[in-house]
Amino acid sequence: MTHHRTTTPDRPPARVPRAAALAVTLLLTATACGGTAAGDGEGDGGGTLVIGATGKLPNPDTVIGGAGYEGKRLVSFQIYEGLTRYDLTKKDGPAEITGALATSWKVAEDGKTWDFTLRDGVTFQDGTPFDADAVVFNLDRYLDEDSPHYTDALGAAAGEYAGGITSYEKLADDRVRLVTEERNGHFPQDLAHVLIASPTAVRETGTEKFSEHPVGTGPFAFVSQKPGEEIQLARHDAYWRGAPALDRLVIKALPDAAARTAALRSGSVNWIEYPNPDDIPSLKADGATVVTNSYDHLWYWILDTTAKPWDDPRVRRAANYAVDREAIAEELLQGTARPARQAAPHGTFAHDPAGDVYDHDPAEARKLLAEAGYPDGFKTSVTVPTGGSGNLIPVPIAEAVQRDLAAVGIDAEIRTTDWSTLIGAEAEGEVALDSQAIAQSTTLFQSEALLPLFIGTDSPFWTGGYSNPEVDKLLAAAGAATDRETREADYTEALRLVTEDAPWLFVVNDSNPRALAPQVKGLVQPQSWFLDLTTVRVAS
Repeated sequence: MTHHRTTTPDRPPARVPRAAALAVTLLLTATACGGTAAGDGEGDGGGTLVIGATGKLPNPDTVIGGAGYEGKRLVSFQIYEGLTRYDLTKKDGPAEITGALATSWKVAEDGKTWDFTLRDGVTFQDGTPFDADAVVFNLDRYLDEDSPHYTDALGAAAGEYAGGITSYEKLADDRVRLVTEERNGHFPQDLAHVLIASPTAVRETGTEKFSEHPVGTGPFAFVSQKPGEEIQLARHDAYWRGAPALDRLVIKALPDAAARTAALRSGSVNWIEYPNPDDIPSLKADGATVVTNSYDHLWYWILDTTAKPWDDPRVRRAANYAVDREAIAEELLQGTARPARQAAPHGTFAHDPAGDVYDHDPAEARKLLAEAGYPDGFKTSVTVPTGGSGNLIPVPIAEAVQRDLAAVGIDAEIRTTDWSTLIGAEAEGEVALDSQAIAQSTTLFQSEALLPLFIGTDSPFWTGGYSNPEVDKLLAAAGAATDRETREADYTEALRLVTEDAPWLFVVNDSNPRALAPQVKGLVQPQSWFLDLTTVRVAS
């Protein structure tokens, strides 16, 4: 039976002083935070990994998890999988897409009809089998408003990755066909985010309560949660890639950087996401390992290009020349980020060292401001989150940018809000606190499906009203191309134009730092936002 879409869902810090001797001892001698310990590869148990996350934890129901990519990285991708997944086993080069619940796929000449061969022998964490019926059930849940398991929230969230699917059908127990409305060369990447839940579990609990007992095929099975605050997962022994080394995985929401560092030092966690840069030297001295790698990440300001003064590209370029990115990256962020002198982040195929445009040049900034009719500068405002997924230490970074802008006559008022409020308003096409700019982080290529939402015309999100018809053409051509070389060339050229237009204030590319207690072993830090935690263990 072929399933057709009837409607398309709307798309929608203060420094911690050095710890006392007892706390240091706890950091150096903590074992598995209460779990079974294992040696450097010997023994049956892999211990308990307890991670301090930077923001609120997601609702653990497939694609409506929320909490940004950090929530997906630490929770959703641990419980669930899609037909495809990111290969996160390598440190060098951007992560490639490989098979997960599908072993192979092919696209017809029309560029729209995709046939997937499914992996045999996969079971959900409740012991039920994965097959083509499970794929169809989940797509119904996301896309079919007549399904008893569909909700508007699921449909809206799935629209970012599955909204282009017009029909889908089971060809055999191990084969499905998916058809997209337009040619979509990055469809295999999109499907890594279309996560598959156990139909049996959904039917037993109902969609409304499924998040209380989520079941997928991923490496870790749900145990319990304190909604938004803590989630406990256990090893899925029947995982098709082999059971993960860890016995347990615990994720705790610790949005305050000082609290994360204190938790690592006390031994209440043995891994923290984004340590406060000022704490890194003392954490290393205490025995912690701090790992980094370039990846697809940009911390930036989105500028309102529809109104004065930011409607003038000379003003936007002037602001970019005013920023001392080197000082922010090396001094404020202690080398955990790299200066962003162009739109394409370091660690991506689109980054061209020859394309670095915006060095720190206050004289050029003043010249451009004078040419644009602002010889004495102007006043503006920016909304800055106090924390949240991938936002580093947003207020101190914004204050550093503020000082650099002031040096050339641009007086920027900083208005702070929480991350949820900022992105909630942005999703509605608005700016929280009614500022002329937003400071935040993003990734551009972790999901190509989202790139038009950042730099394309008529995005439903607030993007500062940026529009360049040539960029739109390149994005359309890239999205339709099924060969990667064409897509990469078009994206690279599109971002070169964005760099030239400067609708953003490019600041830094984060290097994804995390601090691990000495007992945490086996992590491969990829050039990706996401992580493979199946190789990690906590030694005694």
